[in-house]
Amino acid sequence: MAERDSYPAGTPSWVDLGSPDVDASAAFYGALFGWDVQEAGGPEAGGYRMAFVRARPVAGLGPQQAPGTPWWTTYVTVDSADASAKAAEAAGGQVVAPPFDVLEAGRMAVLAAPGGATFSVWEPKQHAGSGLINEPGALSWNELMVRDLDAAKEFYGKVFGWEADEMDMGGGTTYTLWKLPGSDAEQGIAGAMQMAGDMFPADLPDHWMVYFSVEDTDASAAKVQELGGKISVPPTDIPNVGRFAVCNGPHGETFSIIANPVQTESEQTSSPN
Repeated sequence: MAERDSYPAGTPSWVDLGSPDVDASAAFYGALFGWDVQEAGGPEAGGYRMAFVRARPVAGLGPQQAPGTPWWTTYVTVDSADASAKAAEAAGGQVVAPPFDVLEAGRMAVLAAPGGATFSVWEPKQHAGSGLINEPGALSWNELMVRDLDAAKEFYGKVFGWEADEMDMGGGTTYTLWKLPGSDAEQGIAGAMQMAGDMFPADLPDHWMVYFSVEDTDASAAKVQELGGKISVPPTDIPNVGRFAVCNGPHGETFSIIANPVQTESEQTSSPN
């Protein structure tokens, strides 16, 4: 558990959901995570809302901007949204929404990797990102699910300088940890997994998965269903990591919940995400 007031460039720092019914989403996630959801500002905010835990921002909810099933979006802190957009294009990606200012909060752009996974970059001004991490109701982890992992390593390496560290999960499964250049942090700043085999539907596109921390994965999974959501992957243990479940919110959006082992104070302060 940790409070955060800033993030190094290249670190995932914020998540938000574009919802077809923001009121319904606020009610669902408020009941699930104990969020205090508030309007982000006046009419100029476009109906965007901020979710708080212990009076610190942890996620955003806003009106859906494109048709189809909504997705939770991962934001990566950068020094310059404009430079990151140019870097993404040069690396073979696309600029879905060119850089623009978000009032006085920051400057952002929406980008897509060559495989189609969309994400945003965030150049912070008044809003640094999630004020809590690894605390129940707050962001815990960001994970890229991708068909071509080698291409992803090349793209994100060029855009953010990320270095890929492979970790053997056993049973022939390899997990990729993204790390900042020169970082010796064992945990890394995000993860990636290649979607292969029958366990992933053939029509499931590349995407960024967001994980929210919970105290009890089984109880939270039951609460998801009670509130009208669904469970895609039932509570499952990951050795030395925690117990997770993959869920669907009221509008079909996918997210994960995870209960991690209790961290020591030194781990809490050194863990970048």
